[in-house]
Amino acid sequence: MSKIDKLAVNTIRVLSAEAIQKANSGHPGLPIGSAPLAYTLWAKHLKHNPRDSKWDNRDRFILSAGHASMLLYSLLHMFGYKVGMEDIRNFRQWGSITPGHPEHGLTDGVEATSGPLGQGIAMAVGFAMAEAHLAAEFNKPDFNVVDHYTYALSGDGCLQEGVSGEASSLAGTLKLGKLIVLYDKNDITIEGSIDTAFDEDVKKRYKAYGWQVLEVEDGNEDMKGISAAIEEAKAEKEKPSLIIVKTAIAYGSPKQGSESSHGSPLGQENIDAMKKNLGWEHKDPFFVPEEVKKHIDELCEVFEAEENQWKELFDKYSKAYPELAEKYKAYMSPVSESVFDEDYWTVEDKAVATRQSSGDIINKLAKRIPNLMGGSADLAPANNSLMKERSFFSAQDRLGTNIHFGIREFAMAAVCNGMALHGGIVPYCATFLVFSDYMKGAIRMSALMELPVTYVLTHDSIGVGEDGATHEPIEQLATLRATPGVHMWRPADGHETAAAYKSALTAKAPSAIALSRQPLPQFKETGKDALKGGYVLKDGGSSPDVILIGTGSEVELCMAAAEDLFRENISARVVSMPCMELFEEQDAAYKESVLPNSVRARVAVEAATSYGWAKYVGLDGGYVTIDHFGASAPAKVLFEKFGFTKEAVVAKAKEVLGK
Repeated sequence: MSKIDKLAVNTIRVLSAEAIQKANSGHPGLPIGSAPLAYTLWAKHLKHNPRDSKWDNRDRFILSAGHASMLLYSLLHMFGYKVGMEDIRNFRQWGSITPGHPEHGLTDGVEATSGPLGQGIAMAVGFAMAEAHLAAEFNKPDFNVVDHYTYALSGDGCLQEGVSGEASSLAGTLKLGKLIVLYDKNDITIEGSIDTAFDEDVKKRYKAYGWQVLEVEDGNEDMKGISAAIEEAKAEKEKPSLIIVKTAIAYGSPKQGSESSHGSPLGQENIDAMKKNLGWEHKDPFFVPEEVKKHIDELCEVFEAEENQWKELFDKYSKAYPELAEKYKAYMSPVSESVFDEDYWTVEDKAVATRQSSGDIINKLAKRIPNLMGGSADLAPANNSLMKERSFFSAQDRLGTNIHFGIREFAMAAVCNGMALHGGIVPYCATFLVFSDYMKGAIRMSALMELPVTYVLTHDSIGVGEDGATHEPIEQLATLRATPGVHMWRPADGHETAAAYKSALTAKAPSAIALSRQPLPQFKETGKDALKGGYVLKDGGSSPDVILIGTGSEVELCMAAAEDLFRENISARVVSMPCMELFEEQDAAYKESVLPNSVRARVAVEAATSYGWAKYVGLDGGYVTIDHFGASAPAKVLFEKFGFTKEAVVAKAKEVLGK
């Protein structure tokens, strides 16, 4: 380790420890132990330009071990990203851009929100898949306009989480040679040594996944060994690489090797001792030596030159391949509104399941959005999620845009987050609604990052039928509606399904679209008003006696019940509420026009839990819902047995009216 490299590494260690101590909160052990590994990557291998943090062909770095956030913030500050020393001082404080775990969109240079362990590795797989596909789509001889690596830094905890195994297995199958995971192996987690819970041979496991596995025995001091391993990983084009770097947690401090350094500040006395052990001679806290600043400024000149070379290459590419260059720019831009012309809204006028409507729309979109890319967790025929005229992305076919995710729901969702973050890809993924439980952690991350990932969730109710209670969603709609930032759609027919996709592909939010297994009628009244989230489908006048609010398959029940009520001189308004979240975004006047406060007699009708409907039906309203698990029987039998009939809706309407 050269003198300047050692000084830079120790700067990272000291800054990290001091910021955590000032906050009296954080995880100092891994930042201190991983500093040589991270610095080696950033200074000697990572293709990035702190002066333009978003340039297209940069390498991506994801801190999967997000609790080590001060490692990342120290790097960002030292390398000249928009993270000042005051931001370092304000680590974990109100209003700072240096939160406890990294947040994409808040802090310059943070590629992905991370912290829930393992998801960073899975997102990195998505980044690498996006790079591989775009490279196949756009690169030409002498014009590698898409040519970069994806790096993820993980700890022992990341590799214990199942999502990392799911994603790593997929990455090995897909032979993602430009994916490199750096494993800081310090053998310590919050509870102590990992031996009691994690004594497997990670090297053998990853070799079995189809990865190249490299090892560095001394990650504390051997920067040459670290650098050589990264070079070897970059040279392997047919396999992703795992670099196991053995480090000591809180290296150089009295708490070296102790779990007490994992998630608590070191204490000022221990920081002082660490400084002495490291040969740190600077007395002032939060200090970056001038030699380090000068060294990194020189590196940044090189980094900027790399971007300028790419810009020159792209200019030449634009002249040699003008159509491809324009296509590339379109890929990197939001989905155009021109996609959603009048033909887009045309649906076949016959009863079909909304999963079929969804499949028709996906294939219509496939002809209009070339960078639409997605697939199912081994349920494509049931989800109707296949783009029929396109091939599958694989190790042999990087141009494919259908994806075989395998039976890996959690990883599938996290991979889609990675593709969305990379840019150039419009991702979607599909499974049964009940299995959204497996995906919830990644869906939450989609919402935190405001990513327009589309979740296609079919078999949306007890209409699943014979598969029984294990496969019949009850609480999943409420769970997803309760997640801030998720647009939870449950369309009633083809028109509302089209609205759901238009919204999903143009929103700055993830969208979950719940779709029926059973055929549903097409309503002449449905259409673009569904984009408002809730609207009047059948009006009982400006002051109806009762309002029936339905979603999905139960809108049909509401419409039929309204006709019966009308024959009994009861005025019923039917409101379709395909997306509560978008309805809540409308102004007060619109919401009042749909659900007037003067009409207190209201009934929510949905083949799912009643949870969440109280804000629309109030204290005087009623429910035709299901607050218990389902059963195994034909769908029609279940709807009748569990009270989802026209007669039940009519009876509930009369009950709330006191008749």
